Amino acid sequence: MTKKKNELWEWTKALLIAVILAAVIRYFLFAPIVVDGLSMMPTLKDQDRMIVNKFSYHIGEPKRFDIIVFHAPEQKDYIKRVIGLPGDTIEYKDDVLYVNGKAYKEPYLDKYKKEVQDGPLTDDFTLEEKIGRKTVPEGELFVMGDNRRFSKDSRHIGTVAYSKIIGKTSFVYWPLNDAHIVTVK
Repeated sequence: MTKKKNELWEWTKALLIAVILAAVIRYFLFAPIVVDGLSMMPTLKDQDRMIVNKFSYHIGEPKRFDIIVFHAPEQKDYIKRVIGLPGDTIEYKDDVLYVNGKAYKEPYLDKYKKEVQDGPLTDDFTLEEKIGRKTVPEGELFVMGDNRRFSKDSRHIGTVAYSKIIGKTSFVYWPLNDAHIVTVK
């Protein structure tokens, strides 16, 4: 009888440790997210499942063109691409991104730009027109969806505070036949 009690207790401890470990990993390090909508097309598709690295920005700053997940004003989590970092000036002119006056290529948009027949993929704008400031504020990011015509992003909701960032994501794990690491190229 004592041997059965010990075995039951050992299994209970192992199960508790596994549950606690899984909770810690999910809450502090990695979490799954489902892409909801078309705002990141063609890079990410509706219902793609990804892993969010919550630890990524505890060891470094966000980088331009990272794909991040953050808490949006509508009590919903958004997934968007970092376009502007603190102190940057942002402008779009003739479908070209200018950061601090320098033109940047966005190869992840090339496919969509070729398909658009009735004007630019991204309408012309300056940061000041969108957020009322010439530069991205300290501790905040300017983000945009890759599907520029159908994305609710910093052009509509303003900049995103670092404190609202959940983490960085770059790995699509589902659907399995489309599993891949998302790159800028």
